[in-house]
Amino acid sequence: MSLHFGEEEFDSAWRELDEPQLEGGWELFTENMGVKIYRLLDKETGLYEYKIIGVLSACPAQQCADVYMDLAYRKQWDSYVKELQEKEFEGHKAIYWEVKYPFPLSNRDYVYIRERRDIQVEGRTIHVVLARSSPNTPLAEKSSVMRVKDYKQSLAMETDGAGGTKVFMNYFDNPGGMIPTWLVNWAAKSGVPGFLTDMKKACNNYDGHCQKK
Repeated sequence: MSLHFGEEEFDSAWRELDEPQLEGGWELFTENMGVKIYRLLDKETGLYEYKIIGVLSACPAQQCADVYMDLAYRKQWDSYVKELQEKEFEGHKAIYWEVKYPFPLSNRDYVYIRERRDIQVEGRTIHVVLARSSPNTPLAEKSSVMRVKDYKQSLAMETDGAGGTKVFMNYFDNPGGMIPTWLVNWAAKSGVPGFLTDMKKACNNYDGHCQKK
């Protein structure tokens, strides 16, 4: 599996910010706080892939992208983070991320690569972040934590013209194990809008965080 992302992957991500591709079985799953969440059934796994479209008001796009990339800061504002850091493995960098799951479920962890590009398109600046699991990265699994080996995410952000950020996100992960349906539904319906709310607060506090560094 490649440790780099292709130009077409970045191009596809920012284009969906303008016109989300929802043909081929995508359905509107829920709408909450101005955030629309669409889902598509993955027949192979029985799980859903998601696309999220919304606006983070009063959070400039450049700052929003910086906050999303700042791993050290995320450990302060994301209560689901158990461990999060970038490591170097045999000459390439990857991110290790352990996520807290509610009892009695085991925590999940991820090893993934990530890249950000700030793309200029006809006078617009669009911040694109791509990530995907890196299952061949040599990091031993913990006995009490389940490794997520199938994960991908694309995120595109640009100004909404009113001091906020227009956001498009596409993601899929296979958490493994027997996850109750209610938890999956909660994560999609409540967890995503909740995450965006927390991120908005993190954006508002980011300047103060940077001044303390």
